[in-house]
Amino acid sequence: MASINGTVKFFNTTKGFGFITPDNGGKDHFVHISAVQRSGVDGLYENDKVSYDVETGRDGRESAVNLTLLK
Repeated sequence: MASINGTVKFFNTTKGFGFITPDNGGKDHFVHISAVQRSGVDGLYENDKVSYDVETGRDGRESAVNLTLLK
């Protein structure tokens, strides 16, 4: 699966989640703090540019994983 580029819409470090808006349009992707930590990213902030993959969880919902910060 090809990675998707997008922009962090918001990320709440207290609640441990946020959303990323994909550059190619479509619905925003949920991102959980555990995916950020597993990716080795120090933190996500509004308007950060990222590359990521989408994973479908056991509940059928999609979320962003394998995040990389873009310059």
